[in-house]
Amino acid sequence: MNKPVAAVVNTALQNLLGERFTTVDAVRQQHARDASHHLPHSPQAVAFPHSNDEVCQIVRLCADQRVPVVPFGTGTAVEGGIVATHGGICVDLSQMNAILRVDNADMDATVQAGVTRKQLNKHLDDLDSQLHFPVDPGADASLGGMAATRASGSAAVGYGTMRENVLGLTAVLPDGRLVRSGGRARKSAAGYDLTHLLVGSEGTLGILCEVIVKLVKKPQAVAAAVCPFSSIDAAVAAVQDVMSHGIPMARIELLDEIQMAAVNTYSQLDYEIAPTLFFEFHGSATAVDEHAQAAEHIAQCHGAHQFRWATERAARDRLWQARHDAYYASLALRPGSVGYVTDVCVPISQLASCIARAKEALKQTTIPASLFGHVGDGNFHVVFLIEPGNATELEEVRQLGQLFVEDALAVGGTCSGEHGIGLGKIDALEQELGQGIEVMRAIKRALDPHNIMNPGKVLRS
Repeated sequence: MNKPVAAVVNTALQNLLGERFTTVDAVRQQHARDASHHLPHSPQAVAFPHSNDEVCQIVRLCADQRVPVVPFGTGTAVEGGIVATHGGICVDLSQMNAILRVDNADMDATVQAGVTRKQLNKHLDDLDSQLHFPVDPGADASLGGMAATRASGSAAVGYGTMRENVLGLTAVLPDGRLVRSGGRARKSAAGYDLTHLLVGSEGTLGILCEVIVKLVKKPQAVAAAVCPFSSIDAAVAAVQDVMSHGIPMARIELLDEIQMAAVNTYSQLDYEIAPTLFFEFHGSATAVDEHAQAAEHIAQCHGAHQFRWATERAARDRLWQARHDAYYASLALRPGSVGYVTDVCVPISQLASCIARAKEALKQTTIPASLFGHVGDGNFHVVFLIEPGNATELEEVRQLGQLFVEDALAVGGTCSGEHGIGLGKIDALEQELGQGIEVMRAIKRALDPHNIMNPGKVLRS
């Protein structure tokens, strides 16, 4: 962004937003990176809108001057999707955090994009509602950011991803137009599915301002369990067997022995250091008991060690918080490191062989690495702990990450199960989609001909 253009845009946005527009270095640096290894790039300025109309005005001003726009939620993603590689204006939606409507009868809610998942669930608790929002990526991410990245997490095996849980959106397009897509009906055959074009678009086609999400009934009973195995192959075989028997699972997670050691230290727990499954069952008391017993029996058939059950909420919360903190627990294994996270997802039938090949490949490196994932839907991650600025280590883990991607694609999987593409997986996306990339480029050009909306993400600039 050249200086005359910057001055024009800055003056106009200062007049529009007052103190909610800033060029202060400290604020710009806070918006320069996400939780990933990608190098930070500060935007020229940060805007904090309060309304859809303000977002429209911000985008129109930027569109008129061809200034890049980078939407920002909570900064908890791991593929560099909010790094301002082309400069421009960061639009921080955190102050658009109103819960606009909750409907108990229809089990849905409309929220502004800055509302976080924990905020929504606390609001539902405060209303004494029997509903909750089930998508749980671990971090207390904003619902707008979760929709933009098509997030999922540990509960996806039971409740689906953001793709299945977003009914409609309000978004500002790259020319400043406000559009609404979808609605509160549970199905529609009305024209192109604009809602699910924008879900997962990572801010490259517009800024999501409002989200209509599905809610679900809180389960009558919940039980969680931790179960170690003698080998990772046995643990994955148990997962496949549980899923093939049709046992309803709310969550089923795998942590390898390295990750379990990290979790124990970081969260002050005392679990066995072994490949481990975390289970959670939801439903009526009778159903939970039956499903838990069935899963325990299957696990024991695969040589599982003793189940440790957590039925009280405090114990379950501590268990799952430890799982959610797995990324930060990994980082603690190498103080001062940054995480390079892989994110492949494969058909369940191919999970065991893909994980086995990944673990074998990890023997080639001395860089610390742990493996964990949402294995109930075939999604697993390897977190490499690399030294910041070490180009040799970065290249080594990139090659290993590419190996995992190629293996996943060869068995009908995908290069990104939940983290999105951002900066880090553009090559992998091109490899996965082939000519489909040109279709995506055509859509991008049609909606954003001047490439101002989060440029350099998802598609190569």
